[in-house]
Amino acid sequence: MSDRVDFYRLDASRKLNPKIRSEKGQFMTPAFVARFMASLFKESENSVRLLDPGAGIGTLTSAFVEKICSDATHPETINIVAYESDTLLTEYLNLTLTTCRQECESADIKFSDEILQKDFVKAGVEIMNDTLPFMNQDHQRFSHAIINPPYKKIRSNSEHRRRLRSVGIEAGNLYTAFLSLTIHLLEPEGELVAIVPRSFCNGPYFKPFRKLFVEKMAITRLHVFEARNETFKDDEVLQENVIFHAVKGMRPASVLISTSSGSDFDTMTVRRVNYEKIIRPDDSDLVIHVVTSEMDQNVLDRMSLFKNKLEDIDVEVSTGPVVDFRLKKYLRNNPQSDTVPLIYPMHIFNHFIIWPKKGGRKPNAILNEGDAQKWLLPNGYYTVVRRLSSKEEPRRIVAAVYDLKKVSGKAVGFENHLNIFHSKRKGLSPELAKGLAVFLNSTLVDEYFRQFSGHTQVNASDLKMIKYPPREVLKRLGSTVGKIFPSQDIIDELINTEIQKLTKMTSSDPVKAKKKIKEAITILKALGFPKPQQNERSALTLLAMLNIRPECSWDEALVPLMGITPIMYFCRDEYGKEYAPNTRETIRRQTIHQFVDAGLAIPNPDQPDRPINSPKWCYQISPEAYALIRTYGTPEWKNKLSVYLDKKGSLSKRYARERKMQMIPVKIGENQEIQLSPGKHSKLIKAILYEFAPRYAPDSNVVYIGDTADKWGYFDQELLKTLGVEVDAHGKMPDVVLYYEEKNWILLIEAVTSHGPVDSKRHDELTTLFKDCKSGIIYVTAFPSRSEMAKYLGDISWETEVWIADAPTHLIHFDGERFLGPYNLEKGK
Repeated sequence: MSDRVDFYRLDASRKLNPKIRSEKGQFMTPAFVARFMASLFKESENSVRLLDPGAGIGTLTSAFVEKICSDATHPETINIVAYESDTLLTEYLNLTLTTCRQECESADIKFSDEILQKDFVKAGVEIMNDTLPFMNQDHQRFSHAIINPPYKKIRSNSEHRRRLRSVGIEAGNLYTAFLSLTIHLLEPEGELVAIVPRSFCNGPYFKPFRKLFVEKMAITRLHVFEARNETFKDDEVLQENVIFHAVKGMRPASVLISTSSGSDFDTMTVRRVNYEKIIRPDDSDLVIHVVTSEMDQNVLDRMSLFKNKLEDIDVEVSTGPVVDFRLKKYLRNNPQSDTVPLIYPMHIFNHFIIWPKKGGRKPNAILNEGDAQKWLLPNGYYTVVRRLSSKEEPRRIVAAVYDLKKVSGKAVGFENHLNIFHSKRKGLSPELAKGLAVFLNSTLVDEYFRQFSGHTQVNASDLKMIKYPPREVLKRLGSTVGKIFPSQDIIDELINTEIQKLTKMTSSDPVKAKKKIKEAITILKALGFPKPQQNERSALTLLAMLNIRPECSWDEALVPLMGITPIMYFCRDEYGKEYAPNTRETIRRQTIHQFVDAGLAIPNPDQPDRPINSPKWCYQISPEAYALIRTYGTPEWKNKLSVYLDKKGSLSKRYARERKMQMIPVKIGENQEIQLSPGKHSKLIKAILYEFAPRYAPDSNVVYIGDTADKWGYFDQELLKTLGVEVDAHGKMPDVVLYYEEKNWILLIEAVTSHGPVDSKRHDELTTLFKDCKSGIIYVTAFPSRSEMAKYLGDISWETEVWIADAPTHLIHFDGERFLGPYNLEKGK
């Protein structure tokens, strides 16, 4: 059912004005995410009352109903209350709820629903004030809530903000407003599942919401998406999201945290932690720590040894005060006698401020006069941190030293895209400024920041939340900075030395573990593996197969025989990454298979004829690859890699060559096979024959198959003639024609990869071409994916079928009276 509803989502997305969607913060949930969210609810025997406060077309509600109906234990009744203010979306929502009703009737569950075309914030506030005229007292509390709220800031002087404050809710964003109201509307022990930006987990901006959340709710499950472009990829949205399940009025002993890297939850890590590890009882800021692995826990444990807030070490941090467009008349491209340095992120180089920068796109100087003067600081030593980074950059925090000996001037201007560490708007001591830069540039601090920050900006408020070493330790770190800033390895070793002085850490060093994983990814890239294998999962698999622990050097590698399960155990025990049991096949298909194809790994070298279902099935790194990898990080590596690749070739090049050369075999009947030219089109045709036909026209006869290289890839003209159709060489045949003898149907199937879907024009052409056909005619468009189908939704002709290769068990009928069957155009039957 949720798959069918997903097509409503795609169609609605196509019709919605992108600008209005962006303004409203509307990002509708894909079916695969909705199903996962619904799966987090417990089974319920009691009557269920579900609130969907930002229902859209009803994807979340349909996934919830689908889950409830498939549970072993059913409730007697389900009542849905869905809020949606968009008229276009409520049309689809009505269709979805009708489908939900049918699903419940099949499961013998009484179903009722209400669609409230209201502003949920206004309505929620009225419910809390008991002033909502259309909702009686019995309808004000819910047993369940599922929510993907709009992501949009609320102005401090807006009506929404005023209404929320009237009931004691402080929210600067619509998503926390929706969550806050939903929490109040849940009954005791009510369950809430939500997908929201990760940003609420930290920072003063969201602290009022976290206070309410921690007081009223208890998290039992957290799920993190490692890739921010997967969740709402159909809407082309980049957003770091989390999904959580929480229960009102209870306090669990532990929380299950999971992560996934793809769009299908195939590669999932899981970790159960004590509740106090998520929200520390002594943390007045109520930061929600999303610690997804033991390795990340080791980062948190090490950072917790530092106890000082910035005020404890007499340091402040502020956003750079110069907003250039407001002071445009004072800016100068190059220094003059009446100017002082103006520092931008472009002046950061090797952790120092290098000024001026000639040929840059930003000015280098600002006049020291008039309105500009109040935004300047006296010249001195400062620690500068860049505010903006991209998700793909290796570091979030990039710190540099502003050294008055290297930059002349009585004062200095710091532009708004920088954060400045200072002391009462004056400079710091040289050792303290340098020591702060060393500490902030450590891998440990950067990894910690990624844990609690759900965005790529590094704001002054974020830097205030970090705890720092004592002032004397920072000065000691600063004393190591000379004319050249220490290397990353030296920085990390300095920080580790200070940690060991505080306590003897016995857990694995997370910095060394992260470094080893990055090195393994670098090796896989150098060996020519395609992008799908340039990831943490494949890196950990390589490390496991070489028995390389975080503290090991590459020349200490071994070549044990390892099966998939021992590889997963190694990842858990040595690197703190615990993969879910159902990830085993993903590791086999998406990593080991490619290792074997590339000659990097050998299956069963001890017994090549081992049965494929044997529990002793294992793999080993090949002798040639082993000899090469042991030289990584040495002067020999580059030459040996070149020799290795000359002999083996890179897997990515080989895959590209194979895609270019490989023909696609298709079997016709018992004894005949044809070869289709390679490409997406032929792959879709093969899917039609091997996936569509057995499901919807079993034992059908192939009449015609088109090919991109040869129009008549296969054509049984005699069979088509017996059905009353004769086609000459100029006939515009569909891509595939099947004859389903059992029902006397002929299926005309267009693969969208050739000339598009069966639109009204193509429908007329095919109707004319097959006008003398003695069989019932069915028109089908085949798509490789749902996202591809979304591009053509407005073009597909009514009274036709749609089939999608990546969801082969579902067939969508466009209007009409029956699901799959021919239409008599004259009689309308």
